[in-house]
Amino acid sequence: MADSLPLCPACSSELAYEMGALLVCPMCGHEWSAEQEAADAAASDPAVRPVVTDAVGNELADGDTVVVTTSIKVKGSPQGIKAGTKVRSIRLIDPVNGHDIDCKIDGFGAMLLKSSLVKKA
Repeated sequence: MADSLPLCPACSSELAYEMGALLVCPMCGHEWSAEQEAADAAASDPAVRPVVTDAVGNELADGDTVVVTTSIKVKGSPQGIKAGTKVRSIRLIDPVNGHDIDCKIDGFGAMLLKSSLVKKA
């Protein structure tokens, strides 16, 4: 039965054992569930990733260039981001408070944007 258990995701040790519903690694002390491991594997599969679309409905991908469609107020900044600002080399991320684009904007630096406020260029 020990042959069918997966490797430890933290240290890749093959000495993992079952303890109730959890799998435990005696080398590093990491505990995880088999269901969690299956969910993590499904989430990391690019075919399972949700499709991110812009304000018009075009599919976005990493490295795309987008244009901001509406003016955005930036907390802590005297001026915001004007409509029509071009943002290059976006990176899609798992949503954080509705923001699913990570990018750098000239004059502002690193920012998170919502895909509903941009249009593919």
